[in-house]
Amino acid sequence: MDAGVVAIVPGFQGVTAGARITTLGRGGSDTSAVALAAALKAARCDIYTDVDGVYSTDPRIVAKARRLEKISYEEMLEMASLGAKVLQTRSVELAFAHRVPVRVLSSFVEPGEPNPGTIVCGEEEIVEKQVVSGVAYSRDEAKITLLGVEDHPGVAADIFSLLAESNINVDMIVQSDARQPGRQNIVFTCPDRDAIRAKGVLEGARDKINVDEVNIRRDVAKVSVIGIGMRSQVGVAKTMFAALAQKGVNIEAIATSEIKISVLIDAAYTELAVRALHTAYGLDAA
Repeated sequence: MDAGVVAIVPGFQGVTAGARITTLGRGGSDTSAVALAAALKAARCDIYTDVDGVYSTDPRIVAKARRLEKISYEEMLEMASLGAKVLQTRSVELAFAHRVPVRVLSSFVEPGEPNPGTIVCGEEEIVEKQVVSGVAYSRDEAKITLLGVEDHPGVAADIFSLLAESNINVDMIVQSDARQPGRQNIVFTCPDRDAIRAKGVLEGARDKINVDEVNIRRDVAKVSVIGIGMRSQVGVAKTMFAALAQKGVNIEAIATSEIKISVLIDAAYTELAVRALHTAYGLDAA
């Protein structure tokens, strides 16, 4: 590079500690590019892809979705992990850790035409912080309900240790009192592809975790609103719940963090919910 030679480096692949060639999974070329940019201390990493930037939601569902000029690492990380497929989660984690700005651009723009894309950068570089920047969704969800779990210290640790040992990733978790004294109900979500295996693991340990019943529901979806502006704004959850209620969408579980609110709903209402929330937070393009 110092000699002016253009280096062409294949992405998506790597080598294990044992010198075996491996792949980095879908979107692994993004991770390769960001890793190189970090190692070379590049000013920016440009990623050319099949979309012209990061949008406020899926344009295939909401025609008025807007391309974002800038989005923070934290917001992009949440959107990537919650269903947005623009960048691989690990590439965003790398960019965040090494503070590498990433620009997402279209591969299909003719030379000379505008191609501004979206910059993924630090929160401090975003002047106008919207309360909600985007709406993400995932249909690859299943809800598992444990009814009548014995209520004592350590039972939750036992349940989720079993799932972790089986390499099953758990997301939303809700715990509530059961009707019987000394019992509780636990609801959690996991990827739909792991749902049957998760139920089998828990059924197989029924005596250990002392659960009355294990139920599984697979026709659910997770819809999330994401925005760094949530940290300093009240009423974000109220807006979400009111917009869904107005459309007759029932909420089955809720999970929150500093910059996101996720709800679990019937999968049949996914697109309706995404459109309603996109409008409710003023994200529709003029």
